[in-house]
Amino acid sequence: MSRSSRTIRTRALVSAGLVIALAALTGCNGDDGDKDKKGAGSGSDTPSSSGLPASLTGQQPAWKKCAAPTAAQGIGEAPGDDWECATLKAPLDYAKPDGETIDLALIRAKATDSKKRIGSLVFNFGGPGGSGVSSLPSFAQDYENLRTRYDLVSFDPRGVGESAGVTCLSDKELDASLQIDGTPDDDAELRTALAERAKYVAGCKEKSGTVLPYVDTVSAARDMDLMRAVLGDKKLHYFGISYGTELGGVYAHLFPKNVGHAVLDAVVDPTEDPVSGALGQVEGFQLALDNYMKDCAKKGKMCPTGKGGAEGNAKIASLLKEIDAKPLPTRSGRELTGDQALNGIAAALYSEEAWEFLSMGLTEASKLHRGDMLQLLSDSMTGRHTSGRYSNIQAANTAINCVDDKQRYTVEDVKAKLPEFRKASPVFGEFLAWGMLGCTDWPVKGTTDGPEVSAKGAAPILVIGNTGDPATPYEGARKMARELGDGVGIELTFKGEGHGAYNSGNECMTKVVDGYLLDGKVPAKGTTCS
Repeated sequence: MSRSSRTIRTRALVSAGLVIALAALTGCNGDDGDKDKKGAGSGSDTPSSSGLPASLTGQQPAWKKCAAPTAAQGIGEAPGDDWECATLKAPLDYAKPDGETIDLALIRAKATDSKKRIGSLVFNFGGPGGSGVSSLPSFAQDYENLRTRYDLVSFDPRGVGESAGVTCLSDKELDASLQIDGTPDDDAELRTALAERAKYVAGCKEKSGTVLPYVDTVSAARDMDLMRAVLGDKKLHYFGISYGTELGGVYAHLFPKNVGHAVLDAVVDPTEDPVSGALGQVEGFQLALDNYMKDCAKKGKMCPTGKGGAEGNAKIASLLKEIDAKPLPTRSGRELTGDQALNGIAAALYSEEAWEFLSMGLTEASKLHRGDMLQLLSDSMTGRHTSGRYSNIQAANTAINCVDDKQRYTVEDVKAKLPEFRKASPVFGEFLAWGMLGCTDWPVKGTTDGPEVSAKGAAPILVIGNTGDPATPYEGARKMARELGDGVGIELTFKGEGHGAYNSGNECMTKVVDGYLLDGKVPAKGTTCS
């Protein structure tokens, strides 16, 4: 969760952060052959990306061994010998395809069975703002079966990581910024929060002003079609998670005839504006919290939220109020604020596997008056490495959301909505209501009232909703399937917890998705796994 206009994150990204944090705390027919030398401009029958010069569509990326992810991508280890990295040139402004270009960072691992190879499977893990270059190798084991017939490919979308990444503040400035109370209790705190927000916006404009107008989702979707052409694929085979589902829906709208096999998991509701989207997330996180508390209560008397329900919500709300008034010390020397504690709670709700760490964090905070675990969980959301370096996920998230969304809100708008948000959740409501100011005074105007995802004529696209998803509530999948169009959006349901379904390890869901991606078996609409 962040203070931007939308607060969507992906399970994969959060899990990557959790790995770092917890380590710190505990010590169809296949295409034959290699397509590298057969780009769209080389005489193949691959469709060219519409309207682009041959200098772009005919690129031959220079694949080489990958270095370790950079700070902007999220510090980690080099991914190993199976992985290759390259850059792809794309127009900064698609209205001027012969003009200035930017470099997009790519990563891939080739299919293990070249004789049965289908093509490339392009991943976007969400955010918006998540680096695919750093994320895909970390979770490749979840997609190892798919790699038998696909090259696994991902990228840093424009504005993210090493693809003309947006920057706004230094690491030290971000540390200081995150100490500011984002849920002001009085006029003085409000003035401080607004001043800090103005500083953040000014930093974005100063450091990244030339790219801010061009990091929109439509341009990122056009980048993917250029990528498809350069990789030598007739169709784009795609796996999008969280915000990646919105990006995939926009791609399908722009290039319906180029859609191959596509999976949208943890689905963004394309019909919502930023306010209704934020309110939906409030309800989603509250549902996930309630489910956690029920599970916690079944496990014994040591549960930090007691019997759950009203009692549990009251305990958490009281704890957050205490931390807001008096931040907790941590081993890092930083203090855990109320906002960071709430961010940490939200981080743990992205995966049922993290619930035990949420219990540890809440117990530590309430009994020992320390904030180590909740701060580590919060850092996994904000992109902070244990070294003190930040990825650019916060800056990219804000920049992409704010160039996409036309809507801008005022303090008065927030105050008018606060009762509704508080009613939806006594824990998360106020925090996400103030997040409505994420694009206020942004230096670039927004482009749309909402994403256009209608895709008449596209091949069937799997749209997966998880009934317990906190960040992209289940109802979004049904609306995405409907907007894609009859015969295009194939809705599937996973009755589970956490953000996303495929990576849950559920055998039913794995079988359905793999059958579709590997063998072209389109499941019946309404298929349910639990």
